[in-house]
Amino acid sequence: MPGKTGKPRMLDFVITYLEMTEKPRITPFVPTGMKLALLHAEPPLLSFYRYLYNTVGEPWLWWERRAMDDATLKAHVENEKVEIYVLYCNGVPAGYGELDRRQKPEIELAYFGLIPDFIGRGLGQYLLNTIVDIAWSYDPTRLIVNTCNWDHPKAVQTYQRAGFAPYDQKRRQVPDPRDKGIIPATLRHAND
Repeated sequence: MPGKTGKPRMLDFVITYLEMTEKPRITPFVPTGMKLALLHAEPPLLSFYRYLYNTVGEPWLWWERRAMDDATLKAHVENEKVEIYVLYCNGVPAGYGELDRRQKPEIELAYFGLIPDFIGRGLGQYLLNTIVDIAWSYDPTRLIVNTCNWDHPKAVQTYQRAGFAPYDQKRRQVPDPRDKGIIPATLRHAND
């Protein structure tokens, strides 16, 4: 994967920043025909958090938390102002959302996504709307999230349907995490 010069390949990220400045008036869509439960992991075991992050994020090249050492990541997920909500479908983890309340009065939806086997079943909008509702129960001044061109192609649209609006966009280059072994080198992405 590194180029002929031996330098790592650089990935171009276009990051879209979205915000919500008031609680949306959206009637939550609840998928039918499935047994759903959303549980607050208080706090999650580090191994379980890594499982969620790696499984949800691998197709989209999520790498930042993979690169964190255990002590740093454990301190983060065990912080009382970081909340991890896990969606279960028929008793199996289907996805998660992570709220970061450390920058009060703003709340960041730091991570959100579904395990690939559950994409396309209507669970993403349900999970997102529910997480947004939980975030607004803290009465923030603003709820923020960001996504990039390496995330699911419908990410921006999904956030907008939940009530978020774009407010900024930036470009960033990072070394390909597959070159460093953080993500399997064989993993292919639509942007490759």
